[in-house]
Amino acid sequence: MLLSDPLGMWTSRHFDEWVLSGQSLLGHITIVSDPAAIRSFMIDRAVNYVKDDLQLRVLKPTLGEGLFTADGAAWKTQRRALAALFTPRSVGGFAPGMAAAATALVDRWVTRGPRRVVQVDREMTRLTLDGLDRSIFSGALTRDRAAVHEAQAYFAAMGAIDPLDLFGAPAWVPRIRRLRTRPVTRFFEALVERIVADRHALLADKPGAAPRDLLTLLFEARDAETGEGLSRAIVRDNVLTFLGAGTETTSSALTWALYLLSQDHMARERIEAEVDAVVGARDVVADDLPHLVWTRAVIDETLRLYPTAPLIQRMAVSADRLRNVAIPARSTVVYAPWVLHRHRKLWERPEVFDPTRFLPGAPAIDRFAYLPFGAGPRICIGASFALQQAVVSLATIVGRLRVDLLAGTAVMPEHRITLRPKGGLPMLATAR
Repeated sequence: MLLSDPLGMWTSRHFDEWVLSGQSLLGHITIVSDPAAIRSFMIDRAVNYVKDDLQLRVLKPTLGEGLFTADGAAWKTQRRALAALFTPRSVGGFAPGMAAAATALVDRWVTRGPRRVVQVDREMTRLTLDGLDRSIFSGALTRDRAAVHEAQAYFAAMGAIDPLDLFGAPAWVPRIRRLRTRPVTRFFEALVERIVADRHALLADKPGAAPRDLLTLLFEARDAETGEGLSRAIVRDNVLTFLGAGTETTSSALTWALYLLSQDHMARERIEAEVDAVVGARDVVADDLPHLVWTRAVIDETLRLYPTAPLIQRMAVSADRLRNVAIPARSTVVYAPWVLHRHRKLWERPEVFDPTRFLPGAPAIDRFAYLPFGAGPRICIGASFALQQAVVSLATIVGRLRVDLLAGTAVMPEHRITLRPKGGLPMLATAR
């Protein structure tokens, strides 16, 4: 969150050097691209590198005290309680809802004609929201779905940060962005509060009648060490987090995957052949996932080139050294997946879309050279959920459609909440 659009801050040096450090308008900043140094401050000495006040000022008004914004003992309790919800077995159980959402989207596109222009970025947000609705709420968003889609699109377009937060203005000073998004924030809060309250009442009165979706599992979650459950307020805040982070992460990955496949016909033909052989004309099921190897590689390579979180920052609590570079106390330390994933010392032909990097038998990739979901204790707990939804959705789309970039469209990434194509991504969807 160093800039409203941090993609504009990088120079050629950042893609060649391991560590760059110096003063800026926002204080002392160290940019780290050495995998060993990233491991050092994100894992080995993670206690010394914490989320700074800026991130919390920006995120807490929207996400409350959920897992993404909680800290200390509260975060540990939530993390332990939620861990069981994202095991491979649990995540696999959400595959039918994800496949149904993707099939509904494809059906909607096809029924409007064999060839039609679609705004892929907005359609992927709609798709992932529908998938989350089926997985988290068992369709409870249905009656509000159109309003949810519009609210999510507006919120994403507003960006991630207000300049007053960036420069540390007092909390009582009105934020323009916060004022403009307040109706959307209140809409989501009221919607989620209603759904959570209804489910809480159902579980209290008729627990056997409640659907076995993620919302029910949230209420049933317990800290493995203490047996402590989550309060209704914390359940609500985590649902808001899942709706925000989960929707943006997966929809961004799918948007860029469809764009990249439209630019590489050999890669597209290979994914089509794989989906035809593994899935055929039916819906994708969880048992298909281990066999959709090329599809998963396309998603992995997409997240390398277009990471949904292009910049991660921490504040050094006390002075330290990384790769023999001094880190002052209370200074900012950053690793940027946008840079790391394109660093010339870490990747061959780093600007080239090449899913073979992630196929079985490919040369090993340093664990801390590829970080689409973060690293350390706060690594994204929903990574397996997001990856499964991305693979299921992409396989469903390419199995029935070819999606090509509309002629004359200029594609430029920008950082809003996640990495998005500036001005949208119009594409032509053609039935196969």
